[in-house]
Amino acid sequence: MRHRNAWQALAQNPLKLLRTSWPWRSLAYLLSGTAFGAVATLLLVGLLVAGFASLIVLVGAVLLLGVALSGIPVTRFERWRLRLVDRDPVPDPHRPPDRPGLRGRLRTRLHEQATWRELGFTAVSLTALWWMDFLVLAFALAVPVLVMLSPVDDPGAWPLFVVGLCLLPAAPYTITAWAGARAAVTRLMLEPRDSELGRRLTDVQASRTRLVDAFDAERRRIERDLHDGAQQRLVSLNVQLGLARLDAAPDSALSAQLAAAQEQLTLAVEELRDLSRGVHPKDLTDHGLTAAVANLAARAALPVTVDIRLPGRPPAPLESAAYFVISEALANAAKHSGASHVQVRARLHTNLLTLSVRDDGRGGAEPGPDGGLTGLADRVAAADGRLRLSSPPGGPTLLHVELPCR
Repeated sequence: MRHRNAWQALAQNPLKLLRTSWPWRSLAYLLSGTAFGAVATLLLVGLLVAGFASLIVLVGAVLLLGVALSGIPVTRFERWRLRLVDRDPVPDPHRPPDRPGLRGRLRTRLHEQATWRELGFTAVSLTALWWMDFLVLAFALAVPVLVMLSPVDDPGAWPLFVVGLCLLPAAPYTITAWAGARAAVTRLMLEPRDSELGRRLTDVQASRTRLVDAFDAERRRIERDLHDGAQQRLVSLNVQLGLARLDAAPDSALSAQLAAAQEQLTLAVEELRDLSRGVHPKDLTDHGLTAAVANLAARAALPVTVDIRLPGRPPAPLESAAYFVISEALANAAKHSGASHVQVRARLHTNLLTLSVRDDGRGGAEPGPDGGLTGLADRVAAADGRLRLSSPPGGPTLLHVELPCR
């Protein structure tokens, strides 16, 4: 029996509960809560008293600041301890500090709602929850044992031994029930709120956008270095080999060797040019998406009709994303579709760039774990776009992509 938490284990299968580890996990959860609550209460009460007593000096303010931030380590331990009875981890609601250093960290934490919510949970936990853990353990375990021990002092009270013996089997259910309820209260108070998750998702999206922009900038730099550096040197070397051939005897062995070297060098230049186009095409940087896709269609293995009508050039990251989406879609069509013709279309509707790639192939295209469609979906998602695929068996296949163009 595998359940997500102790509460479900008790509710779904109470008769088989004793054969699982949940009663022991619940017992460990309540024992650790009682011990930690008692120690934390003594420490925080001591800090409060010392802080107010020394408030006239700077030390008191530091101690009270420690009390205000005490919810952070307390709830961190609570989230870790919660895994005993709830296998779904509670995410940490705190965001990274806005500035480095201790001052930046304190400023961020003091301005977060999660910090004060965790302080409120700490107050509830130390004033009520761990006391209830203690009372539940005392009622479930100590009371039956004490009742069973009553005949030791009074042999005439032997019926109490039977009563205690009957109460003891209920202990696992009582402990597990309270542990499940305690865990539910803890999760309710410590789980990140929607506003905190929304801010975190916004931070993740901004970070992903920065990574994509940096990656595209690096691609452009590599393409520029290949085109202006290695490729130009190879072209110059090819010219020098041609001049050397003119000085050599036409039918000599040296002339034949120079011709073979020049042929190999020409192939190397072509391969390097294809490599630089794959990294980032120069015509995309110089002339824009329409010209780059037209050149891409001219080199494609299938006949391609290009219909791109844009009022101007989109932002460079968006233009790059659109180009590589079309490039990957054409490569997939040539490799898998068995099509005889492909249509590429692009339009700008207000703040949305729409792309469509349609082929007349056999259809049946489905995203695979390592396929080109999965890579396409990842690239579109990185640009905060949306991808739709229609590919019924027998075709045609239509790939429709929407990219926000703000």
